Amino acid sequence: MFAAIPATGKVKLRTNFADYPISKALKSGAVPSDLVKLDFQGTKTANQSFKPMIREGRFDVGELAIVTFLQAKAWGKPLTLLPAAVVGRFQHGCISYNCTKGDITPKQIEGKRVGVRAYTQTTGAWVRGILQHEYDVDLSKVHWSTYEDPHVAEYEDPAFLSRFDPNGRTMEQLMLDDDMFDAVIIGGPIPDEPRAKTLIPNVEQAALDWHRKTGAVTVNHYFVISDEVAKRPDVVREIFRMLQETKKAMPAPAHGVDLHPFGLENNRRNLELIIQYAWEQQLLPRKMTVDELFTDLTASLGA
Repeated sequence: MFAAIPATGKVKLRTNFADYPISKALKSGAVPSDLVKLDFQGTKTANQSFKPMIREGRFDVGELAIVTFLQAKAWGKPLTLLPAAVVGRFQHGCISYNCTKGDITPKQIEGKRVGVRAYTQTTGAWVRGILQHEYDVDLSKVHWSTYEDPHVAEYEDPAFLSRFDPNGRTMEQLMLDDDMFDAVIIGGPIPDEPRAKTLIPNVEQAALDWHRKTGAVTVNHYFVISDEVAKRPDVVREIFRMLQETKKAMPAPAHGVDLHPFGLENNRRNLELIIQYAWEQQLLPRKMTVDELFTDLTASLGA
């Protein structure tokens, strides 16, 4: 499935890593290595490469949504997690509603229809968990609708989901123009559109308050390697070093909050929460622990 890696010497690794501030120095060649050559072959939008990475072993290393990794781990896929968060953001602003029907509070989303790209989407899992635990939303009373399959083939969507065909339109268009949804979860800021409002008010302050309360940040993607690559400790350490160097070249984080934490202990609370949310939302076949996600080597990186 995944390519075999030579036991010694320099390696060239098929890599899925999109264009972000954290990947800029790495992809420009400003972070060289005499041991590891990263061959960037992924799609422009990284999540389009997640399914072929999981199902076909098309990439040796790269970014992967954390919920996708948790499911891959649960179903025994040969992937190893590095304690390196490479895509992180606060998710409070990622659910918006059509305010032409009147303003609603997060609790009032119960009984309404909400669109999300895939039920397994990491942004969706974070948003639902925040709604449940911070705003007392009963998730079972929300009518969730999706259009995309999970990346891990063994996972089956819960029976309570409905499906829709976007037919080339965005979920925002379906909410605002076709009245298909009362609200949508999207993988980014809400559109600059007066008919759309964030469901959670004062999102920036709400996110910072949540961060101070939980000690967590809502990480989307971590860097992962195939188990074949994991057989080479020298390569694993070098990849982590390269990621550390490219992170150092990033601009300073807003509000002093590091949304790209490195090291197991710096990520423990983030991982505990997303495991909890994923388990509660029927995204996992069993409750997992943070420590089982790592090998002895990868757990030590950044310590």
